Amino acid sequence: MFDSFEHLIDAVSSPVTIFTFATAVFILFVTFPRQLTSKWVSLGTLFLVLAFFGIGLTDEHFRKIVSTPDNVPIVGLMFIFGYFTWFAMKKAVENDRRIEKGEPTVEQLETNDKVLVFPYLIFIEFVIALAYGAMLVIWSLWLKAPLEEPANPTVSPNPSKAPWYFLGLQEMLVYFDPWIAGVLLPTFIIIGLCAIPYIDRDPANSGFYCYKARRAVIIAYLFGFWILWILLIIMGTFLRGPNWNFFGPFEVWNVHKVVPLVNVNLSEIVFIKWLGVGLPKQWFIREWPGFAVLFLYFAIPPAVLARTALKDVYKKLEPTRYLVLVILLLVMIALPIKMYLRWAFNLKYLVAIPEFFFNI
Repeated sequence: MFDSFEHLIDAVSSPVTIFTFATAVFILFVTFPRQLTSKWVSLGTLFLVLAFFGIGLTDEHFRKIVSTPDNVPIVGLMFIFGYFTWFAMKKAVENDRRIEKGEPTVEQLETNDKVLVFPYLIFIEFVIALAYGAMLVIWSLWLKAPLEEPANPTVSPNPSKAPWYFLGLQEMLVYFDPWIAGVLLPTFIIIGLCAIPYIDRDPANSGFYCYKARRAVIIAYLFGFWILWILLIIMGTFLRGPNWNFFGPFEVWNVHKVVPLVNVNLSEIVFIKWLGVGLPKQWFIREWPGFAVLFLYFAIPPAVLARTALKDVYKKLEPTRYLVLVILLLVMIALPIKMYLRWAFNLKYLVAIPEFFFNI
């Protein structure tokens, strides 16, 4: 029975399926937070996840992957981050319910329980630090450090993977040029996080957990954190095997697996497939379709959203902060769009100018 389940999971496992399924779960979570953070739904979800891991551990390959010293922290990361996301949303839902009834928030009820930082808080933090120190010692004795032989320039590991905290960037390299995936997108992530206090300067609904009043910004942050970062780390850790090919959770990593690369650029689709002519020699003529798509993508949505869905946001933030916010959101959404274009249409680049090493 377990073999049939494993074969079914491997058969339906693909980047499109996994990314779409994760996005659908995320949409359900942010749409029905009150229901999905309830006791029985939460326990049922935890049971299903543990059951999946329990079944998976009966498979030798799955057990080897998740028990690799490099990968054990990623398994813990999934459960720890999942718990804290659930905990924060549960508290936010509880405060929303209390606000609707005109009751004070949980944080406001706790204002009478204030204590001095020293010795109360410092003592608690010291005890926790000791506990964590002991846990790390036990961990290091139980799980050996994944030290390998000295580096050999003539032998490269297959797959060659970055440290876990860079696996999201390594996954982006599949869909973008190195200067975009390794420089531009991380820069936008840092700038976007730094810009949050300057974009959202409203002190209302601050200082306590809430969801209803800050739904849009919480959804945007969670989507970027969970779907565009944690999910990419999980995919790079457990599902990317030799030659950076994609494997199912229970599929043996066959180094001889061959996946044909039939990726094409937008200019090739337009001129060769649609128009039936050769590619122009001048790069600015050859790549005008890609530049047109990029211009429309970054020019039309800000103007349209300012008059429709984000009308109130535009009035609240004013043009400059609104434009910065929308551009950051469009850059973030560009990643899943490019991923789906690669998976569904084998589209490699919207703009490909190898003459200047400029590809988008």
